[in-house]
Amino acid sequence: MASDKSGGASEAQGYPSTWLRGFLPAAVLAVVARGETYGYAIAQALEAAGLGHVKGGALYPVLATLEKDGLIEASWAAGDGGPGRKMLAITPDGLTRLLEHREQWAAFTGAVGGVLGPAAPARHDAAARP
Repeated sequence: MASDKSGGASEAQGYPSTWLRGFLPAAVLAVVARGETYGYAIAQALEAAGLGHVKGGALYPVLATLEKDGLIEASWAAGDGGPGRKMLAITPDGLTRLLEHREQWAAFTGAVGGVLGPAAPARHDAAARP
């Protein structure tokens, strides 16, 4: 795994960290939609999905923004022999936003696939220029 110079998501599977940061709010909503969870478990789920290690410096600001925007809600649960844990659940608005993200993602990946998809290699010699 390449090192991450930004302090955020690492470059797993060769994915640029800028891609992961842009996708992170949608990915977090998708994980929280599976059921009540907490920050560290979200990071583990994202890593298990192949997105690499998401550092707290990238994850926790996203969680704070999602909570501020009313897309997730927090409650406190007693810890297992330790401090309490901030549990997160998706709200109805969060579920709506997740569905919008899924539709947008399908359209976006289709458009990018059309641009990056298989094509004849471009010629870079002077004869190929008008």
